[in-house]
Amino acid sequence: MFPCHFPTGPDVLVYLPIAEIPVNVLLVLGMSLAVGFVSGMFGIGGGFLMTPLLIFSGVPTAIAVATEASQIAAASVTGSIAYWRRKALDLKLAGVLLIGGIAGTGLGVVFVRVLSRLGQLDLVIAVSYVVFLGIVGGLMLVESARAILRTRRGIQVKRRSGQHNWIHGLPLKMRFKRSMIYVSVIPLIGLGVFIGFVGAVLGIGGGFILVPALVYLFRVPTNVVVGTSLFQILITMLVATVLHAGTNQAVDAVLALMLMIGGSIGAQFGARAGQKLRGEHLRFLLAALLLAVGARFAIDLITTPEEPFSYSVRGEVV
Repeated sequence: MFPCHFPTGPDVLVYLPIAEIPVNVLLVLGMSLAVGFVSGMFGIGGGFLMTPLLIFSGVPTAIAVATEASQIAAASVTGSIAYWRRKALDLKLAGVLLIGGIAGTGLGVVFVRVLSRLGQLDLVIAVSYVVFLGIVGGLMLVESARAILRTRRGIQVKRRSGQHNWIHGLPLKMRFKRSMIYVSVIPLIGLGVFIGFVGAVLGIGGGFILVPALVYLFRVPTNVVVGTSLFQILITMLVATVLHAGTNQAVDAVLALMLMIGGSIGAQFGARAGQKLRGEHLRFLLAALLLAVGARFAIDLITTPEEPFSYSVRGEVV
């Protein structure tokens, strides 16, 4: 349904033992370099982009989702350590998020297994990406466009602090000293469940959802939220990797290694490029990227496939 043929140049093929297909090493490294560049530029994980690219290039959906989870976990290690050393990581807050995150991850892995057996995984993943990226990208595009227009007109928006919303009125409150907040654990656990489930099903870390939620809904200081988010993503993606490997046998170590190499190199260059752009411009570019990926999935949903028939291999429709 999804595979398409990118111009790959010279064929330097390597066989993926779990995916059971040969892939062009230069193509995979090139994609991971590009995604790493984007990740470094925007300061978020690139799972929302890398997983679709793997699917579009012919990697089975279940393998793409599970293997990208391992790559996200590996990429989060150094960042988590760095923020922990700088004391910019709230372990107590991360622990509460992980209560829901681990549960959501387990549910997501089981959900993927059920869909794979039913032969509906490709369809559900495509529809989810269209809806999910369309909503997030659309909202971000509108917000960033307004910010750019305000900047050009010289209008400054004063941000009011100390405001409370309905979340702060819920019971079972807990004090998080490093984050300087006193909120209910109920919405935090719920947020963790959602991030874990979405991450396990779509092969994304969820940082571009978790960070804004913690900042705008829970008023977590920005100097703490990034490190806390990275640590939460690290643990949930490790759990997702183990569960995908044990339950679905879907983690391809060879593919993961290539993704880690390219992604780590590309992120260094992307971080330098991102420092040269204004925040609203970065958000605008990211929104356009999200919408482009969602549109690509939407086109596949409405386009008649080249091969009208399919057959099942190891529970995966190909």
